[in-house]
Amino acid sequence: HVCLATTGLEALKLVPSEHPDLVILDLMLPHMNGLEVCKTLRHKPETALLPIIMLTAKNEESDTVVGLELGADDYVTKPFSPKTLMARVKSLFRRLERTNDHKPTSLVYGSLQMDLTRHEVTIRGKEVLLTAKEFGLLEQLLRHPGRVLTREVLLNEVWGYDYYGTTRTVDVHVRRLKLKVPLLNDSIVSVKTLGYKLLDQPRV
Repeated sequence: HVCLATTGLEALKLVPSEHPDLVILDLMLPHMNGLEVCKTLRHKPETALLPIIMLTAKNEESDTVVGLELGADDYVTKPFSPKTLMARVKSLFRRLERTNDHKPTSLVYGSLQMDLTRHEVTIRGKEVLLTAKEFGLLEQLLRHPGRVLTREVLLNEVWGYDYYGTTRTVDVHVRRLKLKVPLLNDSIVSVKTLGYKLLDQPRV
């Protein structure tokens, strides 16, 4: 079924109770705009990976870019037909199905290869020794290139929901990861007040 929220705050109240498979988010919402809603959803571990499509006007290109950087999966420019929107929705679900059906046993990023089965990381065939947390952190970044992952999300994914330490733990581990894997020095970028993003391609 479909749930409708007329304000950003109403949307944030509905999501936890309705557990939607997808959020279609208009940028122009009263009281709390779509960008703020998107940012809030991505901050919460339970909605961090929830599919989001943003609706934007032609003159809102800069907002569209910000929306995608905050973690929106796609956007549709107004005006649009219902058929166009449905096509984008189906396309997004097909992408997600392919991702879920074909979970890789290894992840590759430039000259770096991560073997998830053997729990090994190599660069040009040479093994890099990482702690369990560093390995988990790198895995999350490699699984979601181009997407901002908040410190809270990384803490919950790598350290677990029962971890009560500070989010600065993530910063410390990112620094250690960069020291051990120089390839990541310029490829893991800090996104102010949010968290970290791995560039789509290594920055050489």
